[in-house]
Amino acid sequence: MARRPPLIGPTAQDPTFGPRHVLELIRSTVPPLHPAGRPFVAAGLGVALAGRHHRWLRRAGLLAAGACAGFFRHPPRVPPSRAGAVAAPADGVICVIDAAAPPAELGMGDAPLPRVSIFLSLLDAHVQRAPVTGEVIAVQHRPGRFGPADLASASAENERTSLRIRTDGGAEVSDVVAVQIAGLLARRIVCDARVGDTLSVGDTYGLIRFGSRVDTYLPPGAVPLVEVGQRAVAGETVLAELP
Repeated sequence: MARRPPLIGPTAQDPTFGPRHVLELIRSTVPPLHPAGRPFVAAGLGVALAGRHHRWLRRAGLLAAGACAGFFRHPPRVPPSRAGAVAAPADGVICVIDAAAPPAELGMGDAPLPRVSIFLSLLDAHVQRAPVTGEVIAVQHRPGRFGPADLASASAENERTSLRIRTDGGAEVSDVVAVQIAGLLARRIVCDARVGDTLSVGDTYGLIRFGSRVDTYLPPGAVPLVEVGQRAVAGETVLAELP
């Protein structure tokens, strides 16, 4: 009987294959968790542990922990490398492209600026990323209502935190504004950026819990490169180019 040739598997082809390699594959597939989500995931796991002898309570705790891990996921992104690109500050669907005055609390005047709004559903990653590279020159929080974030009135009436970044990525120095807007279920806006900080395009600077909207105000002359209904990927999708 002829002998069968030895099986050629991953361990025979690559001696580095092993538990560490498998762990790296898992890490590259499962996005990391934003620190703000750890208490929520821990609470769900605590319920599952406390109810380990009760099937439904255990399942409810595990389901809650999994849902929170998905909501607070913090996937890696590759920002655009070309000069002057304005990246989307959030995952979601482009819901509005228009011109509007920037938030009054920033003191930028009443002249309308190009604006691109992104609506985030419960299924989107809710971290926010810097749309451009530059210095944070203003961070302003304004209390407001918690209406549906997909309505046009949300930009003016809902609670919000505005971030103004000064950048020289274009032909001249200009300001780009990203506004975190609370939604119907959002009850907390987290903004870790402070005046004087220097951010790079794609850097994570904040998070909104449970449904929200993010508006981006562009400098005069900037032309949006996206369309209403298009899905944006935070830190990667190019919304516009600086004039």
